[in-house]
Amino acid sequence: NGEGADCLGLMRGVWREVMGEEPEAPPPYAADWAEVGGEERLWAAARRWLVEISPAAAKPGDVLLFRMAPGCAAKHCAILSDDSGEGRMIHAYWGRAVVETWMGSWWRRRLVAAFAWPGEG
Repeated sequence: NGEGADCLGLMRGVWREVMGEEPEAPPPYAADWAEVGGEERLWAAARRWLVEISPAAAKPGDVLLFRMAPGCAAKHCAILSDDSGEGRMIHAYWGRAVVETWMGSWWRRRLVAAFAWPGEG
């Protein structure tokens, strides 16, 4: 909608468009939240409101969750947009744009979970 967003903001916007009112508002957070040994807050919230599936079973439209560094919480999410070949995903970078990118080996190594939307899984 022409507004800046991070990856969670993107998921919240998609939820509102697809599902309606959000079931809960996230607590305030900064870009460096849960850097080392932090709680898996994003993963826990995804488990509360989405349907966890095997990453290998993810199809276009499903939500992907990534752990950006070993020992850190999983805190980046995207939407799978194409599951052929290497695949493609739509995600947002903090302070940047919403983009569609290839899901190359760098991203695949960091993929830790996948989720379907309620009623879709």
